[in-house]
Amino acid sequence: MNALTAWLEKYILPVAAKIGAQKHLVALRDAFIGTMPATMAGSVAVMLNAIIRDLPPQFFDGYDGNTIPVIKEIIQINGFIWNGTLAIAGVIFAFSWGYNLARAYGVNDLAGGIVSLAASIAGVSYSFSGSLKDVVISPELMDSINANSATTGWSATADQLNVGAWGWIPLSNMDSNFYFTAMIVGFVVTVIFAKLMLADMTIKLPDSVPPAVSKAFAAIIPATVALYTAGIFYWLFSKVVDVTFIAWLQKTIAEPLLGMTQGFGAVVVVTLFVQIFWFFGIHGPNVLAPILEGVFGVAQLKNVNLFQEGGMDAVLKDGYKWVRGSWDAFAWFGGSGGTIVLIIAILLFSKRADFLTVARLSVGPGIFNINEPAMFGIPIVLNALLFIPFLLAPVVAVAIGYFATDFGWVNPVSQQVVWVTPPFLLSFLATGADWRAPIVTLVSMLATFAIWTPFVLAANKVDPSLGE
Repeated sequence: MNALTAWLEKYILPVAAKIGAQKHLVALRDAFIGTMPATMAGSVAVMLNAIIRDLPPQFFDGYDGNTIPVIKEIIQINGFIWNGTLAIAGVIFAFSWGYNLARAYGVNDLAGGIVSLAASIAGVSYSFSGSLKDVVISPELMDSINANSATTGWSATADQLNVGAWGWIPLSNMDSNFYFTAMIVGFVVTVIFAKLMLADMTIKLPDSVPPAVSKAFAAIIPATVALYTAGIFYWLFSKVVDVTFIAWLQKTIAEPLLGMTQGFGAVVVVTLFVQIFWFFGIHGPNVLAPILEGVFGVAQLKNVNLFQEGGMDAVLKDGYKWVRGSWDAFAWFGGSGGTIVLIIAILLFSKRADFLTVARLSVGPGIFNINEPAMFGIPIVLNALLFIPFLLAPVVAVAIGYFATDFGWVNPVSQQVVWVTPPFLLSFLATGADWRAPIVTLVSMLATFAIWTPFVLAANKVDPSLGE
C-alpha cells in the first residue's frame, strides 16, 4: 500500500496539482458555478410544476392542474421562470464564461462577458423556413399571400404553402445545446480580447474622465477585433457548410461526445479520477468540472428541458440515462466517496477515539453532503488504509445506480436539485418524484457500507500515534 501511495504521489499528484491550478480550467469551473443562481431557480420551477402538474395524474384520474384555480397560476409563473433561466441557460453560460475567463487574465471582466456573449450569439440563425404540401389553397388566398410575400416571406401555389420569417431564435439554440458553441467561440474571442488588452491596444482617455467610461473606451478596440474575428469565421463557415456553426457543432461533436460518455466505462473512469484527486486533497468535482458540468451537466439540462416540455415520457425517449445529478442521487451521498456511510460505519464499529470524535462532528455536515470535515478530519486524504474503499465504494454505488437506470428500474435524473439536499430526498426529487429512487440509493448505501466496514474494523488495530 505504501508503494502504491508513493507511486500516486510521484506520478498522479503533480498532474492533479497542475490541472487544479490551470487558469482556463479554473475559469471554466467558475463559469459553470456562476450560472447556478439562474439554473437552480429554473430547476425549482420545473420541479414545482412536476409536483403540482405532472405527479398527481399518476394517482388521481382526471386531474388537470392547468384547470385548477391557483394551481394553474403557479404553473404559469413557473413557466415564466423557466423562460428566463433554463430555456436560455446557454446564453447565461456564454456571459459567465467570458466574464470568468477575462478575470483569469486580469482584464475587464464585464467586457469579457459581453464579448463572449455577443460573439456566441452572432452565429445563431434568426430566420426559419418550411413548407406545407398537399394543401388546398383557393386562388384568392394564393394571390393574397403572394402579393405580400416581399414583407411576410410567405408564398403559395395551388397545393403548397411556403412559410418563412426573420427575427425568430429557436430555443434549441439558446438552452444547453448552446454550451458547446459558447465554450469554443467564447474562449477564442475572450482570449483575443484579453491579449489585446494586455498588449495595451486600447483607447486612452484623460484621468479626468470617470473610471467606468475609461474602462468602456479601453475595451472598444480589443472587443471590436475579437467580434470581427468571430464574424469572419461565421462568414467563411457559411461558405463551406450549408448549416449554422451551432447546428454543425451539435451534430458532429456535441451529440457524439454526449453519447460516448453514456457508456458505463466512461462513467467509471470519471468516478475514479474524482476519488484519486480527492485522495490527495484536491477537490475532484472542481478539477473535473469541464467534464462533469460541460458534458454531463449539459446532458442534465437537456433532461430537465425535455421533462418541462413532455414529462418523463420525453426524457425516456430522447433524454440521457446518466447525467451530472446521477452521481449525487446514487453514489455521492454525504459527498464524494459516499462518506456518510463511512461515518455511520465508524459510529457503529470504530473503537478509536479520534475516528469517533471526527465522525460525531461530521454527521451534521454529512447529511447535507458536505464531507470536508470527514475528508480532512479522519483523515481520508492521504490515508493509505482507507484508499481502497474510498476508490471502490463509489464505483460500486455508481454501478448500482447506472444499471438500475439503464434497465428501467428507476427513472433517469430529470430535475436539477441543489446538492446539499439530504440523500434520499435528493434522489426522490431528482428523478421526478420516483419512489423507486430512494430504494436504489439505499441499496447503494448498503453495498458501500459493506465495503467500508472491514476497513473501519481494521483501523481499530492501528495505533493512531503511529499514523496510518
